[in-house]
Amino acid sequence: MMAKRSIFEDVTEGTSTAPPVRGGIDRPAGARRAIRVWLIAMFVMVAAMILIGGLTRLTDSGLSITEWKPVTGMIPPLNGADWQAEFDLYQQSPQYQIANEGMTMSQFQQIYWWEWGHRFLGRMIGFVWAIGFVGFWLLGKIPPGWKGRLLLIGGLGGLQGAIGWWMVASGLESGMTTVASYRLATHLGIAFIIFGFLTWYALQMGRTEGALLQARRVREGKLFGMTTGLLHLAFLQILLGALVAGIDAGRSFPTWPLMNGSFFPADAFYVAAVEGNSWRAFFENPGLVQFIHRMTAYLLFVYGIVVFLRGRRSPHKSTRRAYYMMMGMLVVQVLLGITAAVTAAALHPAITHQLGAIVLWVLILRARHLAQYPITTSIRGGTL
Repeated sequence: MMAKRSIFEDVTEGTSTAPPVRGGIDRPAGARRAIRVWLIAMFVMVAAMILIGGLTRLTDSGLSITEWKPVTGMIPPLNGADWQAEFDLYQQSPQYQIANEGMTMSQFQQIYWWEWGHRFLGRMIGFVWAIGFVGFWLLGKIPPGWKGRLLLIGGLGGLQGAIGWWMVASGLESGMTTVASYRLATHLGIAFIIFGFLTWYALQMGRTEGALLQARRVREGKLFGMTTGLLHLAFLQILLGALVAGIDAGRSFPTWPLMNGSFFPADAFYVAAVEGNSWRAFFENPGLVQFIHRMTAYLLFVYGIVVFLRGRRSPHKSTRRAYYMMMGMLVVQVLLGITAAVTAAALHPAITHQLGAIVLWVLILRARHLAQYPITTSIRGGTL
């Protein structure tokens, strides 16, 4: 018969104690911090890749390398004979024969290094992804449910490399001096999709699964949906910007708010008249393409204000701040777009406008993430 216990006796006396078992939600799963650093490293590299790609386009350097050598192409010309061989290949291209005949070796080297650097950085992104993914996988550090997401980044990267060559190949066809604008838009679009996934995944890895699950319970569904719509509209505007760049439409109407004195360009459908296909004007006529880009910018700005007015009423301080930052960058981006237009897409205004698109894309994604996973604070946290 067991002895009676005092009601004040410590119930743990005389019994073995075992450490508490932590729940699956709170248990650390994989090296989240290390994976986040890896994702941010690729985030920075892809941002640089987009900017270098823009500079490559603005300097008409994208067709300087006429062959696709995924492995051996990473080695640049090392001597005079190598440079002459590359120059000989370029001299056979339509761009040289139509637009750059008489170019010197020094001029060729300038455009060659832009394209080589762009391709080399793409290879480095693939290398960093492969080393990181294989390393985390072999060490068993990838959290449950994340292997497919991280594989998606690598798959999109491989697809992007193939589309990059598909784009360049269009500029090597007879009569072409630039790449096809459709393919340029596809190439840039996938770059922003990859960049978007890297941004979202890095934000996800910034908090534990338990914290994300708890935050989702107070998600702002309406605000999240509205911001998703803004994200899609911004993506459409990015694609339209690529079409503008692809046919040099940004250099055709260096005035604002009117387009050479008219709200709607008078020769908006001249391509359709020449080619006999009215739909082609929406993609190939500089006046109409730039008009659509401008109108979409106005729509994006107005809708951005609507989303901001909703976001600034969020009960969460960090969410409100995110929407203020997003709105501020949207204003800046509109001003950068006007500057690029009135300077006929001069190098510095145009590339700064592209940088603005990158920053705005990230800030929209961050605001959207905080609408879905708010950071709750106590009353002491204060308000804006």
